[in-house]
Amino acid sequence: MSERINFHQAAPAGMEALSGVNGYLSQTDLPLTLLELLFLRISQINGCAYCIDMHTKALNKAGMSWEKIVLTPVWHESGTLFSEKEKAALQWAECLTLIAQNGAPDANYTALRKHFCEKEIVDLNIAIGLMNTYNRMAISLKKLPACANAS
Repeated sequence: MSERINFHQAAPAGMEALSGVNGYLSQTDLPLTLLELLFLRISQINGCAYCIDMHTKALNKAGMSWEKIVLTPVWHESGTLFSEKEKAALQWAECLTLIAQNGAPDANYTALRKHFCEKEIVDLNIAIGLMNTYNRMAISLKKLPACANAS
């Protein structure tokens, strides 16, 4: 498999705009590790090897345990490994990523409201939308993970 288009070269202004959204997110009150955890889970749902590789490495570098990283796809079956706040955010990320299937159920929103203020919820939605956009760019244009390029 080879990369179809280098999207950074083909549309630098567009990619810079997306990067600006990422820059905004880094200045919010949402912890970087929570954002990276959501990015990893969204990328797992979408099957984006490039992003899974990147966010797994970022979480490991930030000090998240390998057990937690590895169990991210089954967070709901992982007992108390994930906090209630993380679980609410992961559930929200999953439902928004798969929004065409079930919408955004009130129960998921209610769980989210227990842990996040309105601004944080909007910021979470921005983060979820951004990661889904990045996944679609990487998958459709066949962006390989760094480790695949090394071999």
